[in-house]
Amino acid sequence: MAAVGLAVDAGVHTHLAHRYDAVSASISQGALFSIEAGAAALAVVLVLAWRRRIGDLFAWLVAVGGLAALLLYRYVDVGAHGPLPDMYEPIWFTDKSLTAWAQGAAALALTVLLVLPRRRRVPAN
Repeated sequence: MAAVGLAVDAGVHTHLAHRYDAVSASISQGALFSIEAGAAALAVVLVLAWRRRIGDLFAWLVAVGGLAALLLYRYVDVGAHGPLPDMYEPIWFTDKSLTAWAQGAAALALTVLLVLPRRRRVPAN
């Protein structure tokens, strides 16, 4: 569930990045979407292939951070700050809703992975 949620996050942000290139201060919103997509894609690889707690923590931070940013800029007009553009967008649309659900599901699954104890591998004799 974590990998699927993060893959959806990466795909939607990749799909939308070019549409937000015009929303810019020093860094465009499109560039931030591309960074989110890359971080989510890396998190998918870490969750599926590396299976270390630090990788799960990175993936959790990507999912929770992305969801927090999405909800913040949906409900609060933060304005532009430093190099970050004004990303306030007070509407829900299909891609935004899909991303919110995917990030939430990934965050939930990763929380379970991080909280549950890991099984120790028994070395073969």
